[in-house]
Amino acid sequence: DLARVEVLRGPQNILYGKSSIAGALNLISARPGEELEALLSVSHEPEYNTNVYDAVLSGPITDTLGARLATRVKTDDGYIENLTLDKDEPSRREETIRLVLDWAITPDLSAIFKAEQSNFNVKGRQIEIINDKKSVSTTPFFTGRTYAEILDNTQVGPGGAVLNIDADSSVLNNFQDYKRSANKDFSENEVGAYIGTFEWGLGEHILTATTAFLTYTFDEICDCDFTGAEVFQVKLEEEYSQFSQEIRWVSPAGENWEFIGGGYFQTSELEFFDSILVTGDILPDLLNLADTASAGGSGDTTGTPGDAGDSIRGLGTPRDFTTDADLYTIFLQGTWNINEVLRLTLGGRIQHEEKEGERRLDFIDLATGQRKSDGPGPEGEVDSVVAKNFKAERHYEQGERSETKFSPLVTLQWDATEDMMVYMTLTQGSKSGGFDARSNASPAANKIRDAQNGGNGPILIGTFEFEEEKSTSFELGTKMSLFDGAADLNVAFFLTNYSDLQVSVFDGTLGFNVGNAGEATTMGIEIDGRWAMTDYLTMSYALALLDFEFDEFTDGQCYQDRVNAGKGLSSNAPPPDRTENGVPYCDYKGDTNQYAADYSGNLTFAYNRDFGGSFEFRANLDFVFTGDYNPTQNLDPTQEQDGYVKTNARLAIANLDQGWEVALVGKNLTDEATISYANDTPLANSVFGSVNHYGFIDRPRTIGLQLGWRFQ
Repeated sequence: DLARVEVLRGPQNILYGKSSIAGALNLISARPGEELEALLSVSHEPEYNTNVYDAVLSGPITDTLGARLATRVKTDDGYIENLTLDKDEPSRREETIRLVLDWAITPDLSAIFKAEQSNFNVKGRQIEIINDKKSVSTTPFFTGRTYAEILDNTQVGPGGAVLNIDADSSVLNNFQDYKRSANKDFSENEVGAYIGTFEWGLGEHILTATTAFLTYTFDEICDCDFTGAEVFQVKLEEEYSQFSQEIRWVSPAGENWEFIGGGYFQTSELEFFDSILVTGDILPDLLNLADTASAGGSGDTTGTPGDAGDSIRGLGTPRDFTTDADLYTIFLQGTWNINEVLRLTLGGRIQHEEKEGERRLDFIDLATGQRKSDGPGPEGEVDSVVAKNFKAERHYEQGERSETKFSPLVTLQWDATEDMMVYMTLTQGSKSGGFDARSNASPAANKIRDAQNGGNGPILIGTFEFEEEKSTSFELGTKMSLFDGAADLNVAFFLTNYSDLQVSVFDGTLGFNVGNAGEATTMGIEIDGRWAMTDYLTMSYALALLDFEFDEFTDGQCYQDRVNAGKGLSSNAPPPDRTENGVPYCDYKGDTNQYAADYSGNLTFAYNRDFGGSFEFRANLDFVFTGDYNPTQNLDPTQEQDGYVKTNARLAIANLDQGWEVALVGKNLTDEATISYANDTPLANSVFGSVNHYGFIDRPRTIGLQLGWRFQ
């Protein structure tokens, strides 16, 4: 129930704050009008039993008070078949309700109050193993087997030891086909937003005060080995709250000088918890076999091969992370109307932010809840085994940071003709630094493990604090009206340089490390517009040509084949660019980034025509297209997503007098199979030496029916 959506490109730090370093989406909720209005809409997609129910009731309560109530309920059975559980996933239920009150308190004072509550619960995920190929294992015992074969087959170890792996045979489905092998996943989420805005008219000036409180919580269980074998799970909980206050002064338009200025304060608190859960015997038993085959090389510190896995039976790795932040900002943006055709805009934002962060990770016995011992005996091996196989360690980190940043803006606009405006913008933006919640080790982890193990400890990579990201952007463009106003055309060239680019990199095992990549440059051309081709047919279009290049990124994560090549194993990939303390690093200088396609865009045709007096035929056809892109963080070339064109269509008949509409809606009509994100399957290569990937799979073709009724 939106009034409009504003797409703002390039850094928007002056008016929209620290997080808008590359652009912003401004979603404007619909407000109550002066007349009674009601809307009901129901849509049904039969293939995956997706149902959406929308309702809106809006209008005046008194002469000075209006209200608008909007609600949505959505249910979805899911489009991925879970072979292990014999059900479709991810099944989803969403419930959202929003109340907007518009109160004209006096002729010069008005207020808008908005309260919104959303709940969405999901069972399962749209994740499947998309690539599991034969590779030479890092341990002699598993040589030549895929990860699926390791999990499914009866294993015969050295000396004739037999181990029956009790995994569902669905793990052998290891290619992309909208089928997955997984155990129980769920995600339960609640989101709340409460906003009050007062607007005073002070002569021709406007003073606006906005107070907002936002909160969300979620509780999840992730079957994060992404297979139907009970290897491990991850429990996650998160709670966030944010309070903000903005005061904004806007001068009247049409004067020689126009300005928007004000101040902003925000305070926020985040609490995050997660834990790896080793509840089954598959992983401990496999590690025992691997430990036997490698003569104690799986982290066994006792010198007795074959018992490394025993130390992690019933293992939990509880991690608690908190961060608090306070932000203080003042901003001013002014426009000088030099003459009737030339305008100069200058802007600046000064922000000061203070943050505190704390992270603690430990190892416990799930059965007793007690801390796993560091002492001698089988429990004493837990630190070494977890470090070797999970790349994790017990640690405690805390920190404080304070940063002050000034973001400037200069824009020059020239009305070259009555139908063409040309502009040039130079601006800087920033995204604040902070503390990493998801790293499994401390920054000093490698030295600590070496000291504990006589210089031969497992290699760990840990992070905690990362620095702010900065961008400098130049844009040159034009906005034109063509064919006597029948068409609009916008063209923009942009060049942006990023320094200390923030990246989140999978550590190749189970964790994610947030850090700063160095520098990158992105440039391109964006074209968009609309054309009323006839009285009934309108075309809209957008095209983006993009070039992204890392100028400095020496510590990039290597994809699996390069890691294996660095170990002297069979691989057609080049070895890592360097190895430091046993850790392979790949230099991404000159490479593009995740998701960076050379081109992307859309083309839409809309046809509306009256017939039969009060009826209208409505047809929309749109094509969404992109070039090749890589959905992985480590730019694994085997996971490249080919370019595609997705076709969507909507055919509708409406009765303008009675307010009803019936529509047939088709999405992805050519049934393109696309992957929105891919990564290394946890433990597959790092522990068992098998190259394996999982992916998030986009929805296939759907065709549904939509019924709507509007009273106004």
